[in-house]
Amino acid sequence: MVADTQSLNQAMTEFEQQDSVWLFGYGSLIYKADFPYIERRPARIEGWVRRFWQGSHDHRGTPESPGRVVTLFQRPEAVCEGIAYLITPKAFAHLDHREKNGYLRYRVPMIFQNNTRAEGLMYVANEDNAAYLGEATEEKIARQIAQCRGPSGSNREYVLRLAEALRSLNEVDEHVFAIERFLRSE
Repeated sequence: MVADTQSLNQAMTEFEQQDSVWLFGYGSLIYKADFPYIERRPARIEGWVRRFWQGSHDHRGTPESPGRVVTLFQRPEAVCEGIAYLITPKAFAHLDHREKNGYLRYRVPMIFQNNTRAEGLMYVANEDNAAYLGEATEEKIARQIAQCRGPSGSNREYVLRLAEALRSLNEVDEHVFAIERFLRSE
């Protein structure tokens, strides 16, 4: 059931010839930068919304009991806050492995806090990947998350750390915060 997208991402060579490229992080990449980077800056992207609709069979769950992690979906008028990292193409090998469970690289225009703009990339898991779990109520998502654990730790920890990281960016994400509230009430 694991949707290994490493080879698909490695075939995308449009950024390989550049000395550096911006990477937009909107989930665990906000708080867990386990890759080398040149610079780190708060940023936002427009027209995208964060949702816990992607399965995690390799980090925060198992193939038998997949956890839930965030991915992005296009929504007009939406704004998604996160962290941008200036990286070299050498970081792709690690990132492609880390994001291998259904995520593909996408080009994205980013806006930094000083309103300057840059084009970069982000990893997004679409609805057609094998690990996609789909929409559910926030309560149902929280119940699933509360029971899941994988090689990278508990799925609950992922949610709590993401919520904390979003607050540090002064980001209000009602979807993430509602799931956090359900988890804390159990």
